[in-house]
Amino acid sequence: MDDFHHETRAWLEENCPVSVRGPGFIPWGSRKTEVPEDAALWLTRMADKGWTVPTWPREYGGGGLSKDEYLIVQQEMQRIGARAPLTGRGINYIGPTILEFGTDEQKARWLPRCARGDGGWCMGYSEPGAGSDLASLTMRCTDEGDYYRLNGMKIWTSDGMFGDWIFCLVRTDPDTPKHEGISLILVDMDQPGVRVRPIQLLSGNSPFCETTFEDARGGKDDLIGGVNNGWSVGKRLLQYERSVHGGVNTSGAQVTHTVRSLGEMALAQQPGTSRITDTSLRERITRLGLDERAYALTQKRVIAETDARAPSLATSILKVTGAHNTMERAELQTHLMGTDGQFFEDGPADAVDAQKNFLTTRAVSIYGGTSEIQLNIIAKRVLGLPDPA
Repeated sequence: MDDFHHETRAWLEENCPVSVRGPGFIPWGSRKTEVPEDAALWLTRMADKGWTVPTWPREYGGGGLSKDEYLIVQQEMQRIGARAPLTGRGINYIGPTILEFGTDEQKARWLPRCARGDGGWCMGYSEPGAGSDLASLTMRCTDEGDYYRLNGMKIWTSDGMFGDWIFCLVRTDPDTPKHEGISLILVDMDQPGVRVRPIQLLSGNSPFCETTFEDARGGKDDLIGGVNNGWSVGKRLLQYERSVHGGVNTSGAQVTHTVRSLGEMALAQQPGTSRITDTSLRERITRLGLDERAYALTQKRVIAETDARAPSLATSILKVTGAHNTMERAELQTHLMGTDGQFFEDGPADAVDAQKNFLTTRAVSIYGGTSEIQLNIIAKRVLGLPDPA
């Protein structure tokens, strides 16, 4: 293992461009977005090495690394501040799901493309009438012999306007109990039957879309896990999603963020002293610092204890606490800016960014599974508590 550690350090030092050491753009595979030259070079080198998805088998574009080797790669990337070469739903959600449930032909077709970042993926789960009660979905998938015909609507499709492919939960049998007539299918978004409309949010951003399918087509070989087995496959995919939201990525590189110390911001507003004079503010900043430190240590422990490529129920704990920490940090940041922190436009750039970030973070306790749902999972599956009578 020492030899692997030394070889990894030397390879990263030689091949990781200085320009991708530190925060910056990380490709997610979309062919509709421009990738900076340095990020494209870093992606190509890591994909050739198999380290965009270090734990995947080599035949599918991965590095074939053991868990211990994977952790060494992450450690050495973090040591030099290297950005993840690739992120997104391709390597984080649908890729691991295909690896677990796909046929040999599906794995050979899709996984190397995901590992190279060849095409950006979207997620087609929620519908206007099926959110938390996802099994109530109604999007129809009709067998037409040579292909599947798709009709219906998905809502809150993140990055839908830039997506190349979408994985959808669809209704393949309307005559069975609702959980039993669902399948998961991969669909090309660049076809006449798929229409995407961005949804304007309070923050001013539009990452979410509504996606309409009107006689769209899906391939007969692109149903993952078999007909009417989508509920089991879809739940597993949600575990992968929540793992990533919880900061535990069992496929690709961990995405780390560098943030300015809130203590430094507070001290900058009261020159001439090295102590935050507002007792309640000092306690709030200290508590968040302790929570974030405990969160980071728990992330490392869960990664070390998790079998390669298998999400853990503990990621629900990280999802809940991570959402709380993110929201609290954003709220504290705007609070420290005083009245400047209330600018939505026509104000200082950092203040406007902080306010938009504050508004955006209000959703982190909702997407990827609400905090209430995660707390139920923790109660039932982690703590073993009984259902209420």
